[in-house]
Amino acid sequence: MTPSGSKPWLVVIDMQVIFARPDSPWATPGFADAAAGITRLLPAFGERVVYTRFVAPERPTGAWVDYYKDWPFALVGSDNPDYDLVPELVGDGRAVISETTFGKWGAGLADATEGGTELVLTGVSTDCCVLSTALAAADAGAHIRVVADACAGLSEADHRRALATMALYRPFLEIVTVADVLAEAAR
Repeated sequence: MTPSGSKPWLVVIDMQVIFARPDSPWATPGFADAAAGITRLLPAFGERVVYTRFVAPERPTGAWVDYYKDWPFALVGSDNPDYDLVPELVGDGRAVISETTFGKWGAGLADATEGGTELVLTGVSTDCCVLSTALAAADAGAHIRVVADACAGLSEADHRRALATMALYRPFLEIVTVADVLAEAAR
């Protein structure tokens, strides 16, 4: 059982075409392995699954202006097919939260997860959007479990560094495996 006793939500972070396509400048090595882990987890959560998407803003402001100077290919509308979720992970009727920021924690995700006190995070990239979401949600008081083998980073080294950083935030945040989550769900 989770520390608070409440039923957890699975948050699938940014499993999008733009990170899956090998020819994309944002291709994430390990994407397929993360997707396989997420696929194993989905049945255990039923309808308690929320997907997130990173999308570009209409008009970048602040440091995002320089960011999109480095990545101009990504400054496209949110309806661009590159920003679609990969079809093999999308379930009917499940919430999809789109944000123009790395971190997905905010009012939209909190509402979709009924307050977000128990979150199981998966997705890409561990060293960017997963990390940013995990720390913000933990700072808001949520208990976070990051599923190491259902996430992927920009490199294996970056993935491991991000996991090590998040592990420093116990008891708010813990690093687990797909097997750990499935074993808990079976109890």
